[in-house]
Amino acid sequence: MSTRTFRITVRGVFDGLDAGQRAELLARAADHDVLRAAFTPEGHLSYDLAARSAFTFRFLDSGEAEEDILDATERAEEAAKAWLDGHGYGYKNLRSQAEDLSQAPLGKRQRREAARKGS
Repeated sequence: MSTRTFRITVRGVFDGLDAGQRAELLARAADHDVLRAAFTPEGHLSYDLAARSAFTFRFLDSGEAEEDILDATERAEEAAKAWLDGHGYGYKNLRSQAEDLSQAPLGKRQRREAARKGS
């Protein structure tokens, strides 16, 4: 059985931040810029607090079977909550989306490479 790679996105909105928390997030905004976003095993947080109070965590996980994506999604949600709770940041409207990369359609370059390997 082959390993499947999952990309999980957990989105939400900061809620009830006090002035100190806002200042802290704004001071660290460069580390969490959307342009630096990446899917990582530990999760990558991105936000643009100056524009809106929404945030996104991106997680990379894996499993052996298709149904493992459910456990991976749960782990990602729990990790996002733990990070937010650990920093004392309020949040609401958490929602997750997961993608099994083995099921993702191939891009043009990938199709070309697959056809070349098949020749």
